[in-house]
Order: sequence, then structure tokens, then C-alpha cells
Amino acid sequence: MSRARIEERVFGVLRWVMIAFLAVITVLPFLYMLMLSFKPIEALLRDPGQLWVGAEEFTLSTYRDVLKPTSEGGQGFLDLLLNSAAVSLGTVVLTLLAAVPGAYAISRLRFFGRRQVSALFLAVYLFPATLLAVPLFVIFARLGLQGSLVGLAIVYIAQTVPVSIYMLRNYLTTIPFSLEEAAALDGCSRLATIRRVVLPLALPSLMATGLYVFMIAWNEFLFALLFLAASPEEWTVSLGLQQLANGIEVSKTVLMAGSIVLTLPVVALFFATERLLTEGLTQGADR
Repeated sequence: MSRARIEERVFGVLRWVMIAFLAVITVLPFLYMLMLSFKPIEALLRDPGQLWVGAEEFTLSTYRDVLKPTSEGGQGFLDLLLNSAAVSLGTVVLTLLAAVPGAYAISRLRFFGRRQVSALFLAVYLFPATLLAVPLFVIFARLGLQGSLVGLAIVYIAQTVPVSIYMLRNYLTTIPFSLEEAAALDGCSRLATIRRVVLPLALPSLMATGLYVFMIAWNEFLFALLFLAASPEEWTVSLGLQQLANGIEVSKTVLMAGSIVLTLPVVALFFATERLLTEGLTQGADR
């Protein structure tokens, strides 16, 4: 047997071993968390290590406690989910509105300092978030946006636009320029070309960037705590989950239910957009 054949078989086995290992360390904690969320606290105290939930133990009371409004003795996560969804979707829309023209300008237009501008976008991430927190808090407090979801979304946009421009720029450079030239010959303006040609072809990248921005806004905690700490009615789900984790009177099964509620929207969104994330819409476009 040749050396190349041996290496191919060895790496083939190692690949599946690595896939199995990564699947175990990522899926098993989530599965344990999911099972705990369907358990009553009494069953957890009797046998904390038991993974499977029996039919006699299965309960949805933890999710009712998490989603029920605080006025009825629950944790009010339904309102927190709506707040997080509003902030996250608003951040995605506003980020893409700002990032698409910026990425197109860097990838297509020629101007002085083009490379330097592209590098400066990523240089923003050299500064830790805690360094920007205090100045942003002072500015937004003077503008009267402290304690509002609108102000929080604007803060998120300042964080997400640079990386969104970088991600979109890398994709837009792969779109054949001849398509834009053909659109110009047909009488399309620059804006019409972007709307009718570039954006449909860049849909996979737009979806991937939008999902990435959504995940950042959905899971972010530091700025949400800083801007919304004094306004509990505007809290996002990450703040609500932290409150559950710090609550002595809250059982761990309810905490696991809250964690599942926080995780499921992102997982569902990923699977809903998986086709667009992996589909190559530019294949054959230049033929």
C-alpha cells in the first residue's frame, strides 16, 4: 500500500474521530441542559447526574414559570424576548443599510486611502469593549437615550458595522464586474445596479452577515447592563437570564429553561437560513 493511501485512510479516521469528539463536547452539555429544563427540582435533587427524563417526571412548569409575566409570579421572559428581538432585528437592518454601501465602495470604487480605510474598520476591535463603555454611556445619557432600546441598538451598530463591512467586502469582490457593466449598458444607474444585480447575488453573504450581527445583539450583555440597568421594563433576555442565575430562590431547572429560551431563537434562525448561507448564487452568473 502506498504512503499516500495510508495517509488518506489515517486522516479519514482521524477526521471522524475529531467530528465525534467535537459533537460530544458541544451537544452533550446542551442536551443535559435541555433535559434539566423538563425536570422538577425534586427529581434533580434526588439524582443530579441522571440525563434522561422519565415520563412520570416530565414537566413544562419550568417554561411556564419562565415565560409567565412577573405580575403573575413568573420571570417575564416573554417580554424580554420581545425586547431582544426588537433590538436585534433593528440592529441587523440598520447595520446592513450602513454596511452595504460601505462595502460596495471599498470593493468597487477607487479612491485615495482605500486600503487604509479598510484596515481601520478592523482596528476598531483592537480596543476592548470596556474602554468604550464609559464614553458611550456619557454621550447617550446627554442625548437622552440612556435606558432605551433605540440607544442600545445604536451602540450595537457602532460595534457591528466595521466587521459587517469587512465580511461583505470580501464577498462583493467575487462578483464579476462584467455584470455591472452589462447593467450600465442597459441604462441602470449605480444605485439601480446595486439593487437589481449586486444585492441579489450577494444574498448569501447578506444572510450570513445578518445572522452574525443578530447573534451579537441577541447575546450581548455588557452594554445592555450598562444602558438598561435602571429600566427593567426594557431589559433584554440576556439580562433576565443573569438575574435568574443570581437569584437564590430560583431553581436550577427554571434557569435551564431560561437558557433554552435564550438559545432556541438563534438555533432556529440558523437552520431556517442554512440554505441561503451555503448556496452559491453566483454560479454561472457570468455565462
